[in-house]
Amino acid sequence: MHKLNFPIYSFRFKNSENNLLIFDVIRKKFVVLQPEEWVRQNCIHFLIEDKKYPKTLINVEKELKVNNLRKRYDIVVFKPNGSISIIVECKAPKIKINQDAFDQIARYNLVLDAEYLMVTNGLNHYYCQMNYKEKHYNFLKDIPKYSK
Repeated sequence: MHKLNFPIYSFRFKNSENNLLIFDVIRKKFVVLQPEEWVRQNCIHFLIEDKKYPKTLINVEKELKVNNLRKRYDIVVFKPNGSISIIVECKAPKIKINQDAFDQIARYNLVLDAEYLMVTNGLNHYYCQMNYKEKHYNFLKDIPKYSK
């Protein structure tokens, strides 16, 4: 798999029916290792191991409705009170992060109302903090570590 701009993490792999699978610690199952999944799994470990978010507050690949369309977000991190702290949009490393990726996560955020947004292709990471009062967002150098 492609070397990403994340620290090196330990993963569990297995082969099944000519597919390489990676264990997802949130979904608690093996999933097919595609380039976007490699980014997603590294990002999950980044959130858990580096940013100290509890696994119990992280949700992966769930459906949501945006303008009556069914969509799937990559990663959502909840706050203990149930509101959403972070939405993460993952792209494969070969996909350039452009306005389309930001538009996609912004559409998801119309429904989810997260405090922070992260868009990554594993090589480049972009972080924003939402300012709902003034209806804009600010780019950040990083997302904050977990705090209760």
